[in-house]
Amino acid sequence: MNNIFNVGLLLSAMRLATPLLLAALGGLFSERSGVINIALEGLMLAGAFTAAAVTWYAGSPWVGLASAVLAGAAIAGIHALACIRYRADQVVSGTAINILLTGVPALLSGAFFLSTGSTPQVPKEQLMPYTPIVIAAVLVPLTYYVLYYTPFGLRLRAVGENPEAADAAGVSVNGMRYAAVLISGALAGIGGAYLSIGQSSLFTRNMSAGRGFIALAALIFGKWRPVQTMLACLLFGFTEAVAIQLQGVHLFGGEEIPTQFVQIIPYVLTIVVLAGFIGTSRAPRALGIAYQKEK
Repeated sequence: MNNIFNVGLLLSAMRLATPLLLAALGGLFSERSGVINIALEGLMLAGAFTAAAVTWYAGSPWVGLASAVLAGAAIAGIHALACIRYRADQVVSGTAINILLTGVPALLSGAFFLSTGSTPQVPKEQLMPYTPIVIAAVLVPLTYYVLYYTPFGLRLRAVGENPEAADAAGVSVNGMRYAAVLISGALAGIGGAYLSIGQSSLFTRNMSAGRGFIALAALIFGKWRPVQTMLACLLFGFTEAVAIQLQGVHLFGGEEIPTQFVQIIPYVLTIVVLAGFIGTSRAPRALGIAYQKEK
């Protein structure tokens, strides 16, 4: 047990937190604008499949990464159109996208690779280095700066708090929301790409394994703020790293810790966080409320 907590564990926690942070920062942009983005799970799956498939065909992880960004933004665009243009229920729209993306990648994988379970394995030399970790580390201060020190950030926060006042000041509420949701899709797509061509070397069905929901929990835990959200993602990443380290570890009585118990640790933490903090975190005032410009 004493060998569990070491430098390797911390590095593993950073790697595991990276896709969570990318998706959570994407969700931050969307939800600060007033659009609930429960579709982060589906957006990550879209990015993961696209990155693996395009990298295998193109032979370049950078082409795969760019394709994942486009795929995430495209799916997010559907969510934005449904919620902003047609004022659909944002939770229902996000849930529909999550359900859709649990099946579409498998269908496309079967069509392109004759296997619905996974894509072909990408050669080691075509995998991404630790670039997404660097991207995630840079994005936190960048997001903070954009959110609090630029006109775009001021307008973004304004449309999420009081869209009527922002509209009266000449800000395009729907335009800002479209931009924010597309950014969220692009960042979640990068997070998904890291799963398939960074941490792994192929796409497997449902490989995000609830990380989109964990990212959403980290966003709530972090009170929709960049630095706090990063710390929450690191906490979840650390928990997942500990869960991996505990596999095969024996208790003092000599019995091995049950695998099922180990695997549920990150998800139990997610439930605890949501149960304990969702009432104390103040969401943007206009979150989930569709805006219609008065004529």
